[in-house]
Amino acid sequence: MSTLIVETPQDLKQHIGRELGPSDWMTVDQAMIDKFAEATGDHQWIHVDVERAKREMPGGKTIAHGYLTLSLVPRLAATLVRVEKRTRGLNYGSNKVRFTGPVPAGSRIRLRQRIANVEDVEGNGVRITSQMTVEVEGQERPVLVAETMGIQYF
Repeated sequence: MSTLIVETPQDLKQHIGRELGPSDWMTVDQAMIDKFAEATGDHQWIHVDVERAKREMPGGKTIAHGYLTLSLVPRLAATLVRVEKRTRGLNYGSNKVRFTGPVPAGSRIRLRQRIANVEDVEGNGVRITSQMTVEVEGQERPVLVAETMGIQYF
């Protein structure tokens, strides 16, 4: 994996349409799933009941929350692109998110990012729209596809 390094947020305009990644693999283990359940209050058994999942879930494992997978996108994306000179960055939102498959506990995931658009915003910043695809090792179909937006300021 190589990281795209640019000097300023505005320099990302030169990379519209560029595919980045994949990122390194990251393991989504049961401890991470349990912590997310605790933080969100979502204790549905398919996520946290390992014994029941062994009996009742396809594959015999619990699965990560879809929103846990989505929450890992910024962490993985930070390994794909780095802006050297910026004052701050923030998540702006998502236009479309689809959870297209399960992430079984113990799976390894990685991210691919395509910079779809970069547009100026007030205050010497840019809004970056990206197509994000998360895949699980050994599965052909992605488990998450999302169009996300972030703002970075210079």
